[in-house]
Amino acid sequence: MTDLPLNPLLARFATYPFLEIERKKAALLARGVDVIDLSIGDPREPTPAFIAEALKQHVPERSSYPTVAGRPELRRAVAGWVTRRYGVALDPDTQVLPANGSKEAIFGIHLALIDPHGPRRRVVIPTPAYPVYERGAAFAGGIPTFLPLREDRGFLPDFASVPGSLWDETAILWLNYPHNPTGAGAPRALYDEALALARRHGFVVLSDEAYSELWFAAPPASLLEAGTERALVFQTLSKRSAMTGYRSGFVAGDPALIAPFRALRPTLGVATPTFVQHAAEAAWNDDAHVLGLRASFAAKRAEALAFFGGAAGRRAGFRIVPNDATFYLWLAVPQGADSGSVAARWLTEAGVAVVPGEALGEGGAGYLRVALVPTLEECRAAWARLAPVLAHDA
Repeated sequence: MTDLPLNPLLARFATYPFLEIERKKAALLARGVDVIDLSIGDPREPTPAFIAEALKQHVPERSSYPTVAGRPELRRAVAGWVTRRYGVALDPDTQVLPANGSKEAIFGIHLALIDPHGPRRRVVIPTPAYPVYERGAAFAGGIPTFLPLREDRGFLPDFASVPGSLWDETAILWLNYPHNPTGAGAPRALYDEALALARRHGFVVLSDEAYSELWFAAPPASLLEAGTERALVFQTLSKRSAMTGYRSGFVAGDPALIAPFRALRPTLGVATPTFVQHAAEAAWNDDAHVLGLRASFAAKRAEALAFFGGAAGRRAGFRIVPNDATFYLWLAVPQGADSGSVAARWLTEAGVAVVPGEALGEGGAGYLRVALVPTLEECRAAWARLAPVLAHDA
């Protein structure tokens, strides 16, 4: 039927970039091709046993509706982690809100903070970027406005390039460091500058910090260290604790922003199951397990750097963009090559799936995102498969 009253944005965003990759992988798998998936940021590391045990112990005989605000013990665990990690004190009752991972909260926050008929509808999104920022903004009636990130600036936004008149139309500025897809880090000064702009022009700053615990040099800063007024941070246990399937995270910051989002969430029906909250509480209360996960990613990272930075990678014209965090490598493709074509070739000729940079915004053209999420053995198998492909191109 062609006369259904559908939201036109469904057509605009018909294909989520990662779903298209899934479609191509499925086609190969159906033909019997074994695919090593370096595309989606879904760690294969086992969830620590004490976290799974906390969930099992609290699965009740009859499960009731959970509350949006979540268990006070979970909010206190989150606040305790923020204090240990950043030296910032939060009120668990007014400044912390559990979420089903960070993705649903990142999408939904736009519905709480954008007036689709008001004068402030712009959502400034540095690009390349996680696609959900743009989609959440658009479905809420906002105007996604892209701020290019360039390698020569360390993939940091150039706020000075944005005219004041545009900031005056802005509702939300998104930041994301450590950065997906490049792995770039941000200094504390960036957050100070962003919040100063927010106070001057009347917008809010939202910071997606999902990869803050996967670092290999120095622990990254947080927006919360620069202040909580006009600020919200989005966190998740997916990466920190290998809990992608648990769908557990939080939003924290300005009570004046938390309150409307809390008021919205019962309508969305996104309260976190109570037994998952118990598992999340255990995870946020423990920092030791993160060391093991970080070491696992560091081992895979070291071998990937050796492969792509070695003779085969250099001869083929690939260049590793340096970073000190996340489980991603950001690879510049050979001069004159198209990253989409390179990714397609790796998939069809080697059975290795990666993400072409342009799938994450036009700022990603010319790069590949390689997610070091399979096991170390699977990563080694991927490099062995890619070696003859790179040798052919050398």
